[in-house]
Amino acid sequence: MKCRSIKIATIIFLFILSLLSCRKSEELSIIILETTDLHGVILPYDFIEMEKLDASLANSASYIKSLREKKAEVFLLDNGDNLQGQPEVYYYNFIDTVSPHLLSEAMNWLGFDAGSVGNHDIEAGHKVYDRLSKDYNFPLLAANAVDIKTGKPYFTPYVIVQKNNIRIAVMGLITPQITEWLPEELYSGIEFRDMTETAKIWMPEILRQKPDLVVGLFHSGYEKENENQRQGSHSDENGTAAIAFNVPGFDIIFCGHDHKLANEKFVNSAGDTVLILNGGSRSENLAQATVTFSPNKITGKKQKICSGKLIEVKDFEPDLEFVNKFKPQSETVINYVNKVISNSAATISSRDAYFGPSAFVDMIHSIQLEITGADISFAAPLSFDVKIARGPVKVADMFKLYRFENMLYTMNLTGEEINKYLEYSYSEWLNTMKEPGDFLLRLRLGKDRKPVLNNGKAWLLNQPYNFDSAAGIDYIVDVSKPEGKRVTIKSFSDGRPFEKQKIYKVAVNSYRGNGGGGHFTEGAGIRKEELRSRVVSSTDRDLRYYILKSIEAKKTIYPATLNNWKIIPENWVKVAEGREYVLLFGSSK
Repeated sequence: MKCRSIKIATIIFLFILSLLSCRKSEELSIIILETTDLHGVILPYDFIEMEKLDASLANSASYIKSLREKKAEVFLLDNGDNLQGQPEVYYYNFIDTVSPHLLSEAMNWLGFDAGSVGNHDIEAGHKVYDRLSKDYNFPLLAANAVDIKTGKPYFTPYVIVQKNNIRIAVMGLITPQITEWLPEELYSGIEFRDMTETAKIWMPEILRQKPDLVVGLFHSGYEKENENQRQGSHSDENGTAAIAFNVPGFDIIFCGHDHKLANEKFVNSAGDTVLILNGGSRSENLAQATVTFSPNKITGKKQKICSGKLIEVKDFEPDLEFVNKFKPQSETVINYVNKVISNSAATISSRDAYFGPSAFVDMIHSIQLEITGADISFAAPLSFDVKIARGPVKVADMFKLYRFENMLYTMNLTGEEINKYLEYSYSEWLNTMKEPGDFLLRLRLGKDRKPVLNNGKAWLLNQPYNFDSAAGIDYIVDVSKPEGKRVTIKSFSDGRPFEKQKIYKVAVNSYRGNGGGGHFTEGAGIRKEELRSRVVSSTDRDLRYYILKSIEAKKTIYPATLNNWKIIPENWVKVAEGREYVLLFGSSK
C-alpha cells in the first residue's frame, strides 16, 4: 500500500508539474518602451555647449538593440516634443529643408511603431511637421487634433500594432493648451479638443477591435494630486489623470510634456488598475512596460500582468552603429553652429537676470526694440543658467541667448495694462520681504520653509522664462510692499512722460502674446479672445533668426545693462542676493 501511495503521489506531482510547464510555455511577454520630450537630443553631443552628453537617443539605441538581441518582443513608442531644443533639429527644420530630416532618419532607423505629437512639434510649423508625418515609417498620433474642414483627426487617432500574435492599440492625444502658447499660423486649420471627451469617443471603436492591450500615448503631464483633474476640462495642460480616471479601457498610459518621471499604478472609475509611465525628457530615461500574457482556460481571453520601470540611459554607451550612421549630419551641424557671427566685448550670463537688470536680457530687449520700433520691450531669461563668453560669438550662442522658436509681436497696450503686466511678472518672481533675512526670490520650499535642494542647489518655484522685465521705461520694484502694489513706473527712459491711459506699442514674444504665462490675461486683465486684435505685426520667422542677423551685422557687440529698473530696498536686496545666488548656483559671484 505504501508503494502504491508513493506512485500515486508521484503521478499527481508529475501531472501538476506538466500543467505548470504547459502554462509557462503558453505565457508570452512583451516590452513597450517610450521615449518622450527628446528636444532634439538625438546624438550624444550638445551642439550648444560643444561637449559630449552622457544621455541621448544614441544611448537609448544601445538598450533597445540589447533587448531585441535577446529576442524580446519590443514595441517602441515616442511621445513628442522632439523638434525643438538642440540645433541638430533646428538645422533640418529651417536651414536645410531639402535633405532628409535627421529626426525622421534616426527614428525610422530605430524602428519606432508609433509616435504622438507634442506642442513643440506644432511650434515648428506646418511645413515641418507635415513633412515629417510623411517621412516617418510610423503614424503620428493625436486624436484630439481635429481638421476644422473635415471634422476628422488631422493626424492618426490610434493605431493597432501587431507582433508575435499580440495586438496592442495605441491612442494618441496632445495637450489642448497649444492655443494658449502658439500663433494660430502654426496650427492653421487644426482645432485642439478636450482630451478626456476625445478619449471617450474613440475608446468604444478601439475595444470593438478586441486588442490584447490598450495603450495611451499622451503628450500631457500626470498630476494625480490635483483632485480637479478627475473632472477634466478642455484647458487641462496636464490632464493624464483625468483621462485615466474617467475613461476605462486603458491598460497602460505613457505620458510626457511635463518632463517629470512617473512609474505607478492608478485605479480608475471602474475600479481597474492603469499603469502610468513617463520617461521625463531629453533622452535621459526610457519608460518601460513589461506585459505578460497567459490564456484563461475558461474565458479564452488573454490575462495580462503589467509592470513598469524607468531605465537610466546614461548607463549605456552610445550605439556605435547609430553614431556612425549619422556622423555626416553631425559634422554638418557642428560646422553650422561653429560659424562665428560677431565678437563680444564682454561675458554675459543669465544668472544676473534674477536680481536686477542684466546685460543678458537687456541684449534681447535692445534687439526687440530695434526690430519693432516699439516704445517698450518685455523679455525674460529663457534659459536658467547659461553664459556667452567674451570673444567670438557663434551661432551656437544664439541658442543660449534665445532658447525657443518664438515669433516677435508688436502689440498695443495701455499704460495701465503695462503696469499690471509688470506687477504680475514680479509676483511670479519675487517674494514680499519684511526684513533682510527674508527670501527675495520665490524658491521651492519644504514643509520646514527651507529651500528644497537638488544636488545641493535650490530650485526656483516658477520658470525663469516667465520672469519678464521691461526696457524703454524707468521703474522701481519695491519688494517690501504687497503683490500688486510694487511697481512704480517713473517715465520713459528717453524722458517722455508715461501715461496710464495712453496706448503704447510693446515688443513681446509670441508665446507671451498668445497668453502664455498669464501675463496678459491674469496680469493685464485682457480677455484671451481679445489678444489677437492687439497684435499690430509679427515677424515671419522665429526671433532667434532676427537676433542672429542683428548681431551678425555688427562686427563687435558691447553688451551692457540698461539700468532702467531696480529692486528696493537696495540694502535688503544686496544681502538677499549674496545668499540666494549661492543657493541657486552653488558659488558666489
